Amino acid sequence: MPARSKAQQKAAGAALSAKRGDTPKSDLKGASREMVDSMSEKQLEELAKGARKGKPEHID
Repeated sequence: MPARSKAQQKAAGAALSAKRGDTPKSDLKGASREMVDSMSEKQLEELAKGARKGKPEHID
């Protein structure tokens, strides 16, 4: 399932970094903090990969 917005993709990338231990979980905010606990590493990879070009910044 690819990300639907740039913000979702960025949050997934941040959560993936924390899941792998590259970034402290305490540095995360908002959606990315929730994603770490609720999603697997594979799910986060799916959301974070792909081009950002052509995606809206946010979805209402």
